[in-house]
Amino acid sequence: MAELTTLARPYAKAAFEYARNGKTLGEWHTQLQTVAAVTADSRMQALLRDPSRGGRELAGVVADVCGDAISDPVRNFLTVLAENKRLGLLPQITALFAGYKANFEKSVDVEVVSAFELEDAMTQKLAAALGKRLEREVNVHNTTDASLLGGVLIRAGDLVIDGSVRGRLNKLATAMNS
Repeated sequence: MAELTTLARPYAKAAFEYARNGKTLGEWHTQLQTVAAVTADSRMQALLRDPSRGGRELAGVVADVCGDAISDPVRNFLTVLAENKRLGLLPQITALFAGYKANFEKSVDVEVVSAFELEDAMTQKLAAALGKRLEREVNVHNTTDASLLGGVLIRAGDLVIDGSVRGRLNKLATAMNS
């Protein structure tokens, strides 16, 4: 996996710089997610591995499937990737691009998995505490999982916080604010 990330990095950086300079980071991110989803399909993967297909043809097929969901600059990006036999790297390119975007925007997506539905006030308190600790704008995404037996699991990039009971969530938010 590290090898794929290494191969994807220069393309992700180039796409990020282009989008940042054009002030179209959000649009590029959305479009890269679209093309990554298309190229992750097993049928598309088989087509991408077909040695009888040329780069421009493959880029055209992916672009056609995406239709109006992608812009001309992203279509050109697909052509560059296809000519270098790198269309299969789109999931890694998209993930790296998302990381560059979040770092640039000083934001982080936080996944909160809890055994119970979190109240809005608790989610806001948690987001504020994490934002202070991480020095980033925090975008919280809540899910529930009853198998946690009353606890919470918080993931923010490489940071993982495991809380065992509802009271610890309050203590955690309070401790992070101090």
